[in-house]
Amino acid sequence: MSLETKTHGHLMAAESAEAMDVFCRAATQDVDAGGLADARAIYTIARGSSDAAANILSYEFMRELSVPVTSLPPSVFSLGAGVDMDGSGALVISQSGASDDLVRAATGAGKHGASVVAITNQPDSPVEAAAQTTVPIGAGPELAVPATKTVIGSVAAGSALLGGILPDYKRRTDASVAALKGISTHHPRAKALQSALLRARNVYVIGRDTGHGAALEVALKLKECCALHAEDYSASEVLHGPLQLATNPLMVLILDTGSEHIQDSLDQAEARFRGVGCDVHRISPADIGVSELTPAAAAAVLLAVMYPVILNTALALGLDPDAPETLSKVTQTT
Repeated sequence: MSLETKTHGHLMAAESAEAMDVFCRAATQDVDAGGLADARAIYTIARGSSDAAANILSYEFMRELSVPVTSLPPSVFSLGAGVDMDGSGALVISQSGASDDLVRAATGAGKHGASVVAITNQPDSPVEAAAQTTVPIGAGPELAVPATKTVIGSVAAGSALLGGILPDYKRRTDASVAALKGISTHHPRAKALQSALLRARNVYVIGRDTGHGAALEVALKLKECCALHAEDYSASEVLHGPLQLATNPLMVLILDTGSEHIQDSLDQAEARFRGVGCDVHRISPADIGVSELTPAAAAAVLLAVMYPVILNTALALGLDPDAPETLSKVTQTT
């Protein structure tokens, strides 16, 4: 075996191993929320893994602030003339802070009346320059093409931002961090999960609430690292038309944040997919000994648990997850 083969995946392995430390640091920073605290609505602007982090945060912000939070396509500003954002907030998430369409979107949102907050991992980036407020991820350099620690760090930075608005939420986030410090994210059924992925031709990744954002990210990583067809679904939607795909061989991975209010929905999805013979696997933070986390922190834990499984699956398939063949670290879109 060549040295090159031996070192495949070493960047992703090292960076994903740092992810929970990044979470604990970023989530407990003191943040001035700026104009976001008074926004009547919040629009997230992001792409790829950053958009998955934004999805996780949108559920958390809506539940805690009782204001609508939804995704706004960057092309509204990068290709179009923009929209009226007076009185609203724009939360722009970009690990590099360098994608042209996100820079245009951040600039355009500000010009159209939004209070713009950026979450980035790169100090002095163009996205930061276009924002009124920046919350740093502080993950350090991330060299693998698939983002791991910066995705989890984005969720943490958003949690700190919400804590800057709501002191009680900061208290709950701090308690979650205390429970997570030093925790091992090795899942006790990691080998079984990897074996199931290696057998799979099609994968549904299912979550609810912040778990849906985690599902979006896990499905993306399975495509990105393993060239495996995977789709994310909310447990509330998957039992409609998508259930029909279960008539073909299908692996189902259910991401359970442990929140009480989503259990009935996940239980129903699990029962239906098991009932039609799917290969169903359900994981939660309780599997590694942690519970009573904020839903955002629980989603971050699920990502930290799944990243090594995805990494090892890619290696078993003979792929290099550090540098997927068709991808680059910074994607320039319009």
